[in-house]
Amino acid sequence: MALLNLKLKKYIKNKNMADKKFNLKESLSKLNEIVDWFENQEEVDVEVGLEKVKEGASLVKDCKIRLAEIENEFEKIRKEVKKNDEIVENIGNGEI
Repeated sequence: MALLNLKLKKYIKNKNMADKKFNLKESLSKLNEIVDWFENQEEVDVEVGLEKVKEGASLVKDCKIRLAEIENEFEKIRKEVKKNDEIVENIGNGEI
């Protein structure tokens, strides 16, 4: 039952992430806040620290996914530009 609940939570989180545009800048800011929190603690409350680490790990995972999506979008645009350049070059050479 616990495994089912965990899978359901992951599904809901992934669906929510897909439904709203993931904000990379905001997530990186949250990661910086977590780092600052740890740096400013004289004594770290282990329970609170664990929650911060979990949140940070989740943010890192989400950021990696979004960065991969962005990289794919840039690659797609690069290929389109290259294709358009080839078409223009062929027109200029009288090949089309």
